[in-house]
Amino acid sequence: MKTAAPLHERVRSVTERIRERSAGPRGEYLQRAAQARHSTTARASLACTNLAHGFAAMDAPDKEKLRAPRWPNLAIVSSYNDMLSAHRPFERFPQLIKLAAREAGAVAQFAGGVPAMCDGVTQGQPGMELSLFSRDVIAMSTAIALTHNMFDSALYLGICDKIVPGLLMGALAFGHLPGIFVPGGPMPSGIPNKEKARVRQLFAEGKVGRDALLESEAQSYHSPGTCTFYGTANSNQVLMEVMGLHLPGAAFVPPDTSLRDVLTSAATKRAAAITALGNEYLPIASIVDERAIVNAIVALLATGGSTNHTLHVVAIARAAGMRVDWDDFADLSDIVPLLARIYPNGSADVNHFHAAGGTGFLIRELISSGLLHADTTTAMGKGLDAYAREPWLSDGALAWRAVPETSGDRDVLRPMHDPFGADGGLKVLRGNLGRAVIKTSAVQPQHRVVEAPAAVFDDQESVIAAYKAGALSRDCIVVVRFQGPRANGMPELHQLTPTLSSLQSKGHKVALITDGRMSGASGAVPAAIHLTPECLAGGMLGKVQDGDIVRLDSYAGTLEVKVPDATLHARSAPTPSLAGNEYGFGRELFATFRGVASDAATGAVSLFGKE
Repeated sequence: MKTAAPLHERVRSVTERIRERSAGPRGEYLQRAAQARHSTTARASLACTNLAHGFAAMDAPDKEKLRAPRWPNLAIVSSYNDMLSAHRPFERFPQLIKLAAREAGAVAQFAGGVPAMCDGVTQGQPGMELSLFSRDVIAMSTAIALTHNMFDSALYLGICDKIVPGLLMGALAFGHLPGIFVPGGPMPSGIPNKEKARVRQLFAEGKVGRDALLESEAQSYHSPGTCTFYGTANSNQVLMEVMGLHLPGAAFVPPDTSLRDVLTSAATKRAAAITALGNEYLPIASIVDERAIVNAIVALLATGGSTNHTLHVVAIARAAGMRVDWDDFADLSDIVPLLARIYPNGSADVNHFHAAGGTGFLIRELISSGLLHADTTTAMGKGLDAYAREPWLSDGALAWRAVPETSGDRDVLRPMHDPFGADGGLKVLRGNLGRAVIKTSAVQPQHRVVEAPAAVFDDQESVIAAYKAGALSRDCIVVVRFQGPRANGMPELHQLTPTLSSLQSKGHKVALITDGRMSGASGAVPAAIHLTPECLAGGMLGKVQDGDIVRLDSYAGTLEVKVPDATLHARSAPTPSLAGNEYGFGRELFATFRGVASDAATGAVSLFGKE
């Protein structure tokens, strides 16, 4: 086992400024969590009528245990549904958890379900406008599940894009409760990712039909388990692991396997052991601190993870009383090398990453280089070293062992001394258009600076129509405006990926600028996303006109329209036509969310009120 190096000065300084920036709200948060701690079981504070309601539906043995004040009661909060592949495996988990809880001298109750929508289903559809806000709904749903005050610890079953951040935000509202996150695992690998991307581009160019595209997609997404590309869902799993909220090595163990079942049972027993009733009390508020947040950012950068986490990590930190800024990401990106190439940053998927050494190898390399806080508190106790291991079955029993000294596939996962890139590939862009983020880990060096005339649109459907009409067969920077959280919920614009990729492959200089999101699978076309202020809030992107020369320079970190300031400010911003975004597919129910959402730089969150 490699030894931990002294903490890198940049990691230390970023952590310290988050701590200083957050001192007031973090202190208040921790005080609330401490005040909420129970000296006995949570349910002991309930009146007899309340408690009787709480265990009325339980089996007789569990009911008897819940009458007594000494048995810990574990909440199960799950995103199970049988439509979405990532969540289907959770169908079996409650029974596994209840059995393991009994073996541990505890009781487990299914406290509540949370909604789980799939961006893969809703891409380019009206429902995508609810996607980001579903994170906040999930946080509130988690709070409703836990608010019965029956529970001493919790198990959170979730895996995909908004589900894990929402569950964690909800869990942090109950900071005094211990909690462990329980993943479901990825589906087996389908057709190669390069082949999938190739067919998508051919379809965008009109060279293959819908039948060919559907067959390709069905061979990619083909069974229960998480989609295997490295988008937001699988970035979630890496972050939960490095934050110490999983059991070590749990992230990418396949569903419906003996090892996955044993890990789920072990997570249950661990959740029972860390309640306030025992000697290892580990409330989630003590795990998710500024060190854990910085560790999450470092792991995200080292793996080329999802740009959506420039929203989610900020929102998660805020739920725990901390203030994280995009500059924290950018400053860490300068010193964190890229150690993994997983599609869309490479051809491999997360199964290949896991086989090459996975999260344990990654964490060991980062600790040994001083890029992670190794002294964090985790669900396993003190220290992150426990996560530089991998789980296995030793005569049917769960055990952990050291990960291999060398990567199993250096095309997928590399050591610190031989990275794929010198930095994490996440930049903050600034200029007269505002602030934006860009992910460059999948962008070739020759495409990282683009200066071209603007082609301005108000939605992605108009971009695709212009492409099909031949109007974009040139160098251009595509501007898609009025896509921010207050305009229409900030949908992902992933539908544009094949179109823009096709233009770039034909030799055109092309980029995207938007106040919306691109995707957790942001790829080879440079995309300045999450632009703040958004157009609806007076952002300058709303004043860009067709033909204006725009320069995106990811090396210099600049984003500007080459129009004199006086001219730009004198222009009248167009009045967006948003009526079509306000009704249908449930969008009318989210008017309040749109009205109060914070900007992208503060997490695009509709919770917490004014601060």
